[in-house]
Amino acid sequence: MKTVTVIGSGMMGSALVFPARENNNKVRLVGTHLDEDIITQCKKTNRHPKFKRDFPSGVEFYYISDVAAALEGADLVICGVSNFGVEWFRDVILPILPDGLPVLAVTKGLIATDEGELITYVHHWQSRVRELSKHNPICAIGGPCTSYELVAHDQTRVTFCGEDIELLRKIKGIMATDYYHISLSTDIVGTESAVALKNGYALGVALTVGLNQKQFGLDSELHYNSQAAVFGQAVFEMQRLLEAQGAGSLDNLALGIGDLYVTVYGGRTRLVGILLGRGLSLEQALSELSGVTLESLVVSKRVARAMRIRAQKGLVDLTDYPLLMHIDAIVSSGAPADIPWDSFVKEY
Repeated sequence: MKTVTVIGSGMMGSALVFPARENNNKVRLVGTHLDEDIITQCKKTNRHPKFKRDFPSGVEFYYISDVAAALEGADLVICGVSNFGVEWFRDVILPILPDGLPVLAVTKGLIATDEGELITYVHHWQSRVRELSKHNPICAIGGPCTSYELVAHDQTRVTFCGEDIELLRKIKGIMATDYYHISLSTDIVGTESAVALKNGYALGVALTVGLNQKQFGLDSELHYNSQAAVFGQAVFEMQRLLEAQGAGSLDNLALGIGDLYVTVYGGRTRLVGILLGRGLSLEQALSELSGVTLESLVVSKRVARAMRIRAQKGLVDLTDYPLLMHIDAIVSSGAPADIPWDSFVKEY
């Protein structure tokens, strides 16, 4: 039996409690400074307020003020914060981790530099660990997985990535179950980039649903031609972006496509994309979905900004990314949803 401490009691961090505990580990769920109400509810009911199923018996719940006790004797820390907690985890949690304790992060995203580079969260956090003169290996989870379906024990396949394959095998032994299936990869850039890039593109596919509802009515049947066309363009652009990122293998594209699929059809990003397609402004759409965090907005802005910087340097051609640029125009400048269909057409 190992001890797993999950920091961040949002939906995905809390969902990972299920395979961790059901694989016969001792599990502690720690809320961030923003999660006190969630932890209070978990302590009272043994259920996350967003889930329809109780936690497995024996899970322990901690407020952030008790994080030191939750880390004592831990064999693995799972970082369950959202994009908005990346710097908090870097500045507050990494310095207090016992030296040598590995981290497995579920947070998906990239950081854009002023030079147009896109840095994975794994490398961003690892740089802080080096500054602290510590050795806390940072690994990450990529792949198609929605929190509520993991809680429901739907068959799920993900990829754990990190520098040390032996460590990854040990972490897989801690987390794998008969419904949570884990591939392993030492290609951190490829894995993390693939699953981060899909967030913005999922919003683009969802725009078509809202646009059709706007044209044909809210109760009209779904139109799949337009969804498939944008999905295909998203895959094309994701491939170009992975190449630009220097991914070790385009095998990661399959990982990104799977994650794109589940986000289009089962994620929060779908909801905001539909509302934007119907003609709502970004502010109106977010108001409709109050309380929902959307990593897709963060990622699309950062990647578009990086591509513009690279284009100015002559490193990429922005005409290869018309869907990304349109999504960014919507979320950054308030442009109306008007998919640039003609820009998708190619002569091969």
